[in-house]
Amino acid sequence: MTKVFVAVDIGASSGRLMLAKLENNQLQLQEVHRFKNGFTYSQGHDRWNIDNLINEILIGLKKIKQAGYDQVTLGIDTWAVDYVLVDKKGNRLQDPVAYRDARTQGSIKKLTSQLSKEYIYKKTGIQFLDFNTLYQLYVEDKNLLARTDKIMMIPDYLGYILTGKAVTEVTNASTTQMLSLREGLFDDHLLEKVNVKSSQFPKLVEAGTILGQIKESLVEQYNLPATEVITVATHDTASAVVGTPGLGQRWAYLSSGTWSLIGTELNVPENGKQAFEQNYTNEWGAYGTYRFLKNIMGLWIIQNIKHELDDRYSFAELAELAGQEVPFQQLINVNDERFQNPKNMIKELQAYCRETRQKVPQTPGELAMAVYANLALYYANELEVLDHILNYRIDTLNIVGGGSNVTLLNQLTATLSDVDVYAGPSKATAIGNIIVQMITKGEILNVYLGRQLIANSFPIKKFVPQKDQSTQVLKHYQRFIAEH
Repeated sequence: MTKVFVAVDIGASSGRLMLAKLENNQLQLQEVHRFKNGFTYSQGHDRWNIDNLINEILIGLKKIKQAGYDQVTLGIDTWAVDYVLVDKKGNRLQDPVAYRDARTQGSIKKLTSQLSKEYIYKKTGIQFLDFNTLYQLYVEDKNLLARTDKIMMIPDYLGYILTGKAVTEVTNASTTQMLSLREGLFDDHLLEKVNVKSSQFPKLVEAGTILGQIKESLVEQYNLPATEVITVATHDTASAVVGTPGLGQRWAYLSSGTWSLIGTELNVPENGKQAFEQNYTNEWGAYGTYRFLKNIMGLWIIQNIKHELDDRYSFAELAELAGQEVPFQQLINVNDERFQNPKNMIKELQAYCRETRQKVPQTPGELAMAVYANLALYYANELEVLDHILNYRIDTLNIVGGGSNVTLLNQLTATLSDVDVYAGPSKATAIGNIIVQMITKGEILNVYLGRQLIANSFPIKKFVPQKDQSTQVLKHYQRFIAEH
């Protein structure tokens, strides 16, 4: 009987259940359920509706049973850093606060007045971002923490609700900036500074750990298939990297979605002086690897623009309109905190351009091009930084995720960075989720063979630097470097 694998892949704006089977040495992927996600303001903070996520997972599994599948395995991946506080009875104390909530503004400065940045980075190897779990817990309600028996990352909590078993998966746990890079455990000194104890986290497990069967009560109540839950690489970026085909000799990856995560896969972490100064992170990957990467704001800005234009244009249509505009009409710091969660993204972009005395984008095409052109500049710059830190030249960039569909952005990136770009698959996160499940169940031997399977199963488009445009493009890049 053909084994059936289900990826629950939840991002900041949407989620989906993907069903996968191995047929004729190719991975067949089918979306069976899609749903919206997002945070809303409640009880003084931006919060996730975790009950809705649980309900959508159950709806998706019910659809799978109705489609004739009685037995499946399942893995869950979501975004990182956010958590659920659970009491001794297993009850959730509150809906989890979203990482884009304003509560952590300035928290890095406050905490690093007690422990230096150098000390924290040497301990953890993790980049400094206001929304890291370390700083969220630093500002968390101390009364709530005192009542907390277990702190669970979002995907671990979803797995707990389904199976009744609690773990802390390492690829997501590493993003908290509280794991010791060398010891592989939560660092008690850092935990002490944020009023929590290591015993408040469920046991640490590696990606590929079998969690257990979905509760029989849920199976009966919702008419679900018999489902074995595997704790995959639960951080969506970790799954996306597993789902990257890894084409090229010295390849880097760009997981292009709400966030742009650009970096490479290492077997040994890099937390030296250069990495610290450039704020690179050593997040843990599957199977003993490290995701050495940098966060860039990503398509979050485009997602907001689309929504503020009343969703009159699809993402593809916005990219097409952008292609009709001249690139590099303005230089925009896409990582500026003002773009993290503004009331109106279009007005914020336009205000930025006015304040910096640059051409103000007005039309949908101009707005989209302003974002895409500046993202490409940032990608090219970070590849150059990566070369310097690692002391070798990256020759290939593998772009995966939704952004791999944006031809304009892919071509600009190839020309600016002077590297070959391989775009696809767009569903790399779900695919990586599935690959870990398949390795655990013995369908694939290892990640290397899994990546070969990916390259043979999904369309991947190659972009090469456009030499005829490189001279003109280089002028804009040099101006970008001079101003940054």
